[in-house]
Amino acid sequence: MKDDTIERVRQETADWQYMRELPDDWHGFQLDRTVTVGKDMYIMYQYSNDALHKSAMVYFHEETNEYKVCLKVGLIEFCRIEFITPSLTVFEDFLRRQFEQVLLDMAVFNPKTLGSIVLDKGITTWESGAGLPEELEGFSLYIHPQEPVKINNGSYIIIDYVDFSLESSFTVYYNIYRDEFFAEARIWNIPDVNYDFDSNELTELEIKLRERLRPRLQQVRGWAEQQAATQQKQAEKETRNA
Repeated sequence: MKDDTIERVRQETADWQYMRELPDDWHGFQLDRTVTVGKDMYIMYQYSNDALHKSAMVYFHEETNEYKVCLKVGLIEFCRIEFITPSLTVFEDFLRRQFEQVLLDMAVFNPKTLGSIVLDKGITTWESGAGLPEELEGFSLYIHPQEPVKINNGSYIIIDYVDFSLESSFTVYYNIYRDEFFAEARIWNIPDVNYDFDSNELTELEIKLRERLRPRLQQVRGWAEQQAATQQKQAEKETRNA
């Protein structure tokens, strides 16, 4: 991040009264006021709930010259577009009016976050979705179809199997604009996409999950454990050579 950008944001937020008013604990989320400067991000503060594996980060993005709020749910990160603005004054207004509700919705599922298209698709009342195993191949069912999570660009997370110890997962999404289900895996938080689960209807998705979910989870776990073993061997080699 450029020095002049860092200095500008630092000056803009130095006497920011809103930040001083923030509670240390807000609906189960703990406040971290540590300022962190990254490659193109100036992080002002964030709220985290480690038990829920969720957080909300408030920052300035140098690439777009805008203030933003980034949410992390499990391993998935996304910006809430309704907060994006280049003006700190406008940003504060957005935060005062909407940020608390964002934390509430992350703490406890809010059915009002679901659009009519998702409800009409029958995702929340999908019988097979309700019967998904809570544990499968070492992964835990972190998000289930009865409580989808809205992210960006018309997409909702409807299924998310996660192994946080390996930072690996298998996620099924539904996009309201394409009227399509699709899936993505993460191996050590690096996306790995295939099209084996692409479907237009729940009945089609159900068949593909029945046939392909377990093998896909086994594959993801195998790759993640292989990478972990390789990294461990490399670390041991470097230690011996030190």
